[in-house]
Amino acid sequence: MLAKENRLVKTKDFENVFKRGKFFAEDFINLKVADNNLDISRFGFIVGLKVSKKAVRRNRVKRQIREIIRLKLDKIKKGFDVVIMAKPEIIGRNYKEIERVMNNILMKSKLI
Repeated sequence: MLAKENRLVKTKDFENVFKRGKFFAEDFINLKVADNNLDISRFGFIVGLKVSKKAVRRNRVKRQIREIIRLKLDKIKKGFDVVIMAKPEIIGRNYKEIERVMNNILMKSKLI
């Protein structure tokens, strides 16, 4: 489980990232990154109905991405708000594929 201080939960925070953030895309994951002027990085996850109509599948994708972020948290630069958005192509991918794409997109956005 991702620590509470590392989560984006407020609508205002999400809106702020969408307004001011830089956009990055890789295979089946999109990323928006914005400065937050804090000494920690915070993450939000969006897996919409277009990904799957079934909540079980959407929640599984969120759990997998959240775990990848939790394990890499010590390597990720501090002071950023990040929103991670999954695309429908993520369904059916295994954990290793998702981890590889997350590594690529985090390096592309210079968070690692």
